[in-house]
Amino acid sequence: MTAPPDPCHAPLVLQPMNRDEAERIARILKAIADPTRLQLLSLIQSSPDRQACVCDLTAPLALTQPTISHHLKILTDAGLLTRDKRGSWSWYTLTTNPLPTLHTLIT
Repeated sequence: MTAPPDPCHAPLVLQPMNRDEAERIARILKAIADPTRLQLLSLIQSSPDRQACVCDLTAPLALTQPTISHHLKILTDAGLLTRDKRGSWSWYTLTTNPLPTLHTLIT
């Protein structure tokens, strides 16, 4: 007869992470491992409807439009933002609230 598992030594995850999931999570972590990108997420999250135009993000960070666009592309490629082209401007919207996503990654 085997003893029941010790709850103090229970595994932290139910199954090992596969390579695709590890790469997805690494992309997210790399995307948010930058102070400017964290500020962009915060600005967009606090904007009305959780969306913002590139033109609204340059002044608060005192950065040029190409620099902001570069950071927004990284966040979009990581799946944290979606981009909607409206005329000559791009609007970015949070795909989800990043905090629960990050919480899931580290728990």
